[in-house]
Amino acid sequence: MRKPYVQVELTQEQEAEAQRIEQFMLDAAKKDIRQLARLLASKEDHELLGQTEYEVRNIVHRIGAKALESAANERSKKGVPR
Repeated sequence: MRKPYVQVELTQEQEAEAQRIEQFMLDAAKKDIRQLARLLASKEDHELLGQTEYEVRNIVHRIGAKALESAANERSKKGVPR
C-alpha cells in the first residue's frame, strides 16, 4: 500500500525557495530521467526485475543526491547555516 504524500505548510518565502529548488532539480535531473526512460524502454518485460531494479535505484539515488545538493546550495546563497 502506498503512503500518501505529506502536505507541508510553507511560508511565502519558503514556497519561493521551494520553487527555485524545484526548477534547479528539474534542470539537473533531466539527463538522469532521460537515462531512466531509455533504460526502461530498452528492457523486455521479463528483464524489468533483478539487475534493472538496481540500475533504476542508482539513477533515482543520483536524482535524490542532486535534490539535496540543490537545497544546500540554495541555503548557502542565503547564508543559512547547514
